[in-house]
Amino acid sequence: MSSVLLIFIDGLGIGTRGAHNPLHLLGEEAAPLAVFDGEETEVWGGGTLARTDARLGIAGRPQSASGQTTILTGINAPARLGYHKHGFPNQPLREILNEHSIFLQLRRAGIEPNTFANAYTPRFFNERPRWVSATTVAVESAGLRFRTLDDLRQARALFHDFTNAELLSRGESIEIRSAEEAAAILARLAAEHRFTLYEHFLTDRIGHAQDSESARRTLRQLARFVRATIESVDLKRTTVIVTSDHGNIEDLSTHNHTLNDVPTIAWGARSELVAERVRSLADIAPTILALLRG
Repeated sequence: MSSVLLIFIDGLGIGTRGAHNPLHLLGEEAAPLAVFDGEETEVWGGGTLARTDARLGIAGRPQSASGQTTILTGINAPARLGYHKHGFPNQPLREILNEHSIFLQLRRAGIEPNTFANAYTPRFFNERPRWVSATTVAVESAGLRFRTLDDLRQARALFHDFTNAELLSRGESIEIRSAEEAAAILARLAAEHRFTLYEHFLTDRIGHAQDSESARRTLRQLARFVRATIESVDLKRTTVIVTSDHGNIEDLSTHNHTLNDVPTIAWGARSELVAERVRSLADIAPTILALLRG
């Protein structure tokens, strides 16, 4: 049966060429993530590109909570709120996710099993934070199991930093993984589920810090990870989609989110459907449903 793997990369926009853009500085090493404004871009590996509106008709800079809620539900969350919501979802956004998350929509359509590939640390379970991400709300609303560091050690999950370097710096007993090792784990999870979501948000953090060296290092590893994932999955069965909630790391001349479109890139037998249907963040969830129903 068909499956979809969605790789969500926080804060990755379509920028312009120049020293302000680490994707440009990396050249071919940044493929397939390097997409530039106003250019016809040939996507690495035969993928398709949909330039995707993250502003959603609302003035101001796109933000994480409302953008991610839109991706995960297909509902224009900034339009519902009347503004772009930064950080973590507030109560109105949580209500949207609790009723309309992609995981719930798939369950109602009888499309299962589905999973969130990210592992959570013990602190999440022991000291439940007051504010949680849109993905966490979406997973919890559908009653899916949260993956743990034990899953990570058993190669059944990935951390948001798929190399595990951040966990190691926190004192966790974890082995460092290469981009290719992490990609093999994600590809295996995608083969076992109809829909798999993986979230990476170091890009947004680095964009806010305007750290050019960290940006180049992280984007280089991330591009390797995406390429290896695409090479590891069965593209006759699985459509791989990469997207983002707003721009940031593509313009290190500012610490703010950008107003740029974001890339929605797809590979697989039905990748053309993604290019045809996706025009804004609100089109991503309905397109995933169409792929899995078809």
